[in-house]
Amino acid sequence: MIDINTAVKRLHFHEGLRLKPYYCTRGKQTIGVGHNLDAHPITEEETKVLGDWHHGITTEGANYLLRRDIRRIVKECKQSILFFEALDDERQYALVDMAFNLGINGLLKFKNMLGYLSQCMYQHAAAECLNSNYAKQTGKRAQRIAYLIKTGKWQIIV
Repeated sequence: MIDINTAVKRLHFHEGLRLKPYYCTRGKQTIGVGHNLDAHPITEEETKVLGDWHHGITTEGANYLLRRDIRRIVKECKQSILFFEALDDERQYALVDMAFNLGINGLLKFKNMLGYLSQCMYQHAAAECLNSNYAKQTGKRAQRIAYLIKTGKWQIIV
């Protein structure tokens, strides 16, 4: 199973940290470590922790949201990808990272990549990851995720 602390560190690396609400490159209102406020508005429970988030949040608040997002995405992956739990931790993380960036529905559009992953054909799955608009739009991030899919090893590609 994915180590949530590792996922937090890697998503900080990929997403960055912004403590005030902003609009991401796709025009979605976002805060913290890539928390999409349009798709996942701040709940009453989260407001109790974050306070008046409209004017900014703390790093601790951003990590609180991020951990909740990771748990939600892992649950969505388990429900939507039948073989998800059979994957090793690193390849599970690769899918979680992609779902974090694209949403679960965006990840599920990678039918060929997921098909290869289900058959442990990692080199082919990685090639499918790189043969996509996702790879064109995210550059080095997609290269890191494809390498992770191919090898099962995290590597910083700069």
